[in-house]
Amino acid sequence: DVQLVESGGALVQPGGSLRLSCAVSGYTTGGDCMGWFRKSPGQGREGVAALNSDGSTSYVDSVKGRFTISKDIAARTLYLQMNSLKFEDTGVYYCSAVLCPANAATMLGLYWGQGTQVAVSS
Repeated sequence: DVQLVESGGALVQPGGSLRLSCAVSGYTTGGDCMGWFRKSPGQGREGVAALNSDGSTSYVDSVKGRFTISKDIAARTLYLQMNSLKFEDTGVYYCSAVLCPANAATMLGLYWGQGTQVAVSS
């Protein structure tokens, strides 16, 4: 009974910035931990960033220093701020409730939305 709606994806040039949003409705069973995943062309779905219930964050090495995960509790919305975008960041991005504690490299998604497409191209 959980609905996740990702939005904010777009075509952006290398070096540009983008903020993705994930609106959450219904009830989750994965606690308060959330994560962002992506599926790049020719790749499987991989974890990108995680937000734990205590506010701590986790990122895979390829995005650390460029991406920031956050949430607005009142709005029940998860965000992913993406800066200094690279061609390799291209893919479909998904949000999900994840098992706690969450590590971006190993986390497991529990619910999925439709995803939002991010295309980085000159």
